[in-house]
Amino acid sequence: MPARTARCHQCGATVLWTVTEAGKRLAVNARPDPGGNTAAYQDGTGTWRSRRPSEELPLTGWERLYTPHAATCRAQRPEPEMTRCLGVINLADARRRRQNGGRP
Repeated sequence: MPARTARCHQCGATVLWTVTEAGKRLAVNARPDPGGNTAAYQDGTGTWRSRRPSEELPLTGWERLYTPHAATCRAQRPEPEMTRCLGVINLADARRRRQNGGRP
């Protein structure tokens, strides 16, 4: 059965909606990604299920790895110039300045 895909309403990318083990909805990028961290498969009713593979429960033969869309959504990543005007700071830089007595 082909995957039912949708479009991200923020960036327009193609996503696949899955249901996690906790019963929550999770959007993953529509194409499998060997570097992803979410295992997904389509069950017998046509529902896409997802979970986080682990050493105890590794990837099975019927699952493929996907990347959660929130990790790659262009609309959820502020542009560098926007972060300055919003007052967003890099905490690692702030800690480094504090440790160096205010020097960068």
